[in-house]
Amino acid sequence: MTKNPPPIPKALIVKPSKATKEPAELGDHAIWQGDAEDMLCALPNKPLFDLVVSSPPYNIGKSYEKKAPLDDYLKWQERILDLIIPRIKDTGSLCWQVGNFVDNGQIVPLDIEMAPIFKKHGLKLRNRIIWHFGHGLHNKHRFSGRYEVVMWYSKTDSYQFDVDAVRIPSKYPGKRHFKGPNKGKLSGNPLGKNPEDVWTIPNVKSNHVEKTDHPCQFPVGLIERLVLSLTKPGQLVFDPFAGVGSAGVAAALHDRRFWGCELLPHYAKQGRQRIDEALRGVARYRPHDKELYDHTKSKLSQIVDTGLEDAGG
Repeated sequence: MTKNPPPIPKALIVKPSKATKEPAELGDHAIWQGDAEDMLCALPNKPLFDLVVSSPPYNIGKSYEKKAPLDDYLKWQERILDLIIPRIKDTGSLCWQVGNFVDNGQIVPLDIEMAPIFKKHGLKLRNRIIWHFGHGLHNKHRFSGRYEVVMWYSKTDSYQFDVDAVRIPSKYPGKRHFKGPNKGKLSGNPLGKNPEDVWTIPNVKSNHVEKTDHPCQFPVGLIERLVLSLTKPGQLVFDPFAGVGSAGVAAALHDRRFWGCELLPHYAKQGRQRIDEALRGVARYRPHDKELYDHTKSKLSQIVDTGLEDAGG
């Protein structure tokens, strides 16, 4: 007799009791709909997370946030991180993706402002990853911003890291040693090269395959690379500002567990739906290793012959 396949797991939306704020059974994939500080205070004060990855609100006045003075914003972030860091395992990592605080046209890099918080906890900065993207607002009074920063911290020197899981094609795959004992042999790693610390991954704009109605959506591919290199199957990924669940999608795609927290019900519902789609194998997303679109081949980039030779050029 053929056995029925095991049921596909589903993500939960957990609504904490306002009276007790006690956590329910979260299972393997869950979004806590409520305040991140409340969720963290309700969790056991012991190491739980293998990877914490998040893109917190930048405090620039997006529709889902209320802009606060920079000092107040940093104090709030410190409260959150004070609750998160003791709950990271010794082999675990924290990846905090931030942009710039903007005040009257002057920018303040949030990774610089927040560095003392991580230093206070003794975390070790392994990489300051530059996320480069191709689209954004066009500034008139300064150069247009086209990058943000992922701060990757480990808790100890015994952190997990698997670069083989995220190698990308070598620039010169046929390059060989020209002297020494390995003369004539291929000089590069057959699995590809280390993706380095500058990542060009498109941000989620209007025609992106992952686009929802969230105004500042995190691309799955950016988190996917972190999930693959810093965790193992079955381990727990946590995002205290889950938005529409991009970190949960990246975790579900690769057999990792996921807990997230999202204050707004509308986004929490979309996040659960997207995670469920990933668990069923039908998620629409752009993988971290997908080649960039070559815009020079677009019809919009074709040069029309206007007879420049006759113009004396």
